[in-house]
Amino acid sequence: MPQSTHDRAAELHNLAAHAHVAAASAHGKEDHLTAHELSKTAHEHSVSAQRYSERLAEEAKAPKIS
Repeated sequence: MPQSTHDRAAELHNLAAHAHVAAASAHGKEDHLTAHELSKTAHEHSVSAQRYSERLAEEAKAPKIS
């Protein structure tokens, strides 16, 4: 069954949130290199989620051609 666009957006946001939590955990363990790498990954996931959500919003506003 194909994944809905909203499910995909939620998945991207969840990936970003998970990476942020993992980065915070690594930072708390004073593993700063891993924390930095995870923070970078979290940022990339956040940007992807934002772009995807913005694209969905633009598509929703676009007039439907029948």
